Amino acid sequence: MVWLSALLGLAILLLAGDALVKGAVNLSLRMGIPALIVSLTIVAFGTSAPELLISIRAATEGAPGIALGNVVGSNTANVLAVLGIPALIAVMHTSHCNTRKSYLQMLGATALFIVLAFRGTFDWISGLILLGALAAMLHSAVRDAMNHRRNGDAADDDAGDDPEGADPDMPWWKIALFVTLGLIGLPLGADLLVDSAVTIARMFGFSETVIGLTLVALGTSLPELATTVMAAIRRQADVALGNVIGSNMFNLLAIIGVASLIAPMPVDPAFLHFDLWVMLGASLLLVPFVFLRRDLTRAWGVLLSALYVGYIAIVLV
Repeated sequence: MVWLSALLGLAILLLAGDALVKGAVNLSLRMGIPALIVSLTIVAFGTSAPELLISIRAATEGAPGIALGNVVGSNTANVLAVLGIPALIAVMHTSHCNTRKSYLQMLGATALFIVLAFRGTFDWISGLILLGALAAMLHSAVRDAMNHRRNGDAADDDAGDDPEGADPDMPWWKIALFVTLGLIGLPLGADLLVDSAVTIARMFGFSETVIGLTLVALGTSLPELATTVMAAIRRQADVALGNVIGSNMFNLLAIIGVASLIAPMPVDPAFLHFDLWVMLGASLLLVPFVFLRRDLTRAWGVLLSALYVGYIAIVLV
């Protein structure tokens, strides 16, 4: 039953997160907020809502290993699995993508997170620092996007910038239904998944950190994986790479930033000795695609996927 509860909680989280994104995107567009701004803010928050709710729930329930493991494991999974698996399906022409600035911001966020982790606890001070960095990153992204549009550099009109889930004809009652379902389903799914994950950890003698790094992290990365698979099939390499970079930044800065303000989270020494460096190493594997104009071929897909399987095996041993 505990495994069924975990799967049910994960399913509720994924469906509720999708509902919240659709509702929030269309509510914002109906209120006249530009689609590009919605993509940079509301969609980024909505797709990370499962991780956010799980981290907050775990922190308040005294399970910081799940909270931190969820974020660190998700960021590792985003590079190795979320990019590796789609590359097995189709070659992604990342050589045409211009993601240097956002990638450097992601590396900066990763370095900041590691430095704060060595303080031993993510407390309210760490939370304010992370959220301050998030605000600076969002301000920079919005400014660049608006300058891009103002200068007329976009190759297409606003329709091409519409975020996923946008439906200009969606009625108000459906928007309200999506938002309501999302707001109700997210905390419900987070409760089920965290409670089940803690029980599973105790059943098999695994630490909460291990469960957070594996079961919870991979589960909450499923929305990113689904998005990237579709991007690979549609030959949209920029969407795939941007999805991973944006998600990793939001995980580190927003999720742990908010959770740190709600409850202090001690850092497991295992993070400092191994997992944080794996996350950093995985992030650096993107250098050939961002700076050296390499395509993400099937050979790279095999390598990245194999590295992720090896990492999970090491964590579980």
